[in-house]
Amino acid sequence: MTGRVGKTRNIFLVWLVWPLITLGIYHLVWYYKVNREARDFDRRIEVEPAVSVVALALGWILIVPPFISVYNTGDRIARMQRAAGMEPTCNPWIGLILMFVFGLYPLYYQYELNQIWALHGNREEGEHVPLAV
Repeated sequence: MTGRVGKTRNIFLVWLVWPLITLGIYHLVWYYKVNREARDFDRRIEVEPAVSVVALALGWILIVPPFISVYNTGDRIARMQRAAGMEPTCNPWIGLILMFVFGLYPLYYQYELNQIWALHGNREEGEHVPLAV
């Protein structure tokens, strides 16, 4: 079984710089890409990236959906780590807590994703790599 490698990103750019420059739009784009990378890396991870973004962006109306979406994204990253043959270090509860601490969860989640891509030798985005089943 193979999966597609995602993009290694600078964690501080993801968390602070690009969202400030784009008035927050980059954050939603990043969130979409992270969830798409989870789906493309391991086909057993079922996620609709657009639904995740809607839950994050518009879920504040119902209060609960953004929290569930952020938790589920952390869980997906842990499953990606397991599929890559790593011991899962991404904890969705930490991501959820960091959501309340200056919105640090993108920094944490991107750091965890970068570990997966580093394990595969920082290959080009979209390259196929074998998964540890």
